[in-house]
Amino acid sequence: MKTYIILRNLHIYGYHGVAPQEQLVGNDFVINLRLLADFSAAIYSDNVSDTVSYADVYEAVKEEMKQPSKLLEHVAGRIVNRLFHDFAQVEEIELSLMKRNPPMNADIEAAGVEIRESRASRNVQK
Repeated sequence: MKTYIILRNLHIYGYHGVAPQEQLVGNDFVINLRLLADFSAAIYSDNVSDTVSYADVYEAVKEEMKQPSKLLEHVAGRIVNRLFHDFAQVEEIELSLMKRNPPMNADIEAAGVEIRESRASRNVQK
């Protein structure tokens, strides 16, 4: 059975961007996560130890967002690495990281990156 933990539209303020002003003033970022793992035991046990606590996932994401970076790709990669490290039962991560109202002189709501990575592909690449 494929089961997922989903966190949708996390709003976290951060200081990421190439322009010096972006790292000084900051911006609102929106993060969406979908974590694949076998949580079928939790369906029957009703025990948090048989799943991944989305509150713990949120705290890990929030910690990574505190560290300023120039590139959203770098931030997204750090988040993925942290989640694979902290949550051994997660098999695959889908993450989108969007910067709201990016300073690019365009009528745009958000710009960002998406990553989809599996633990299995990480082990093959090493």
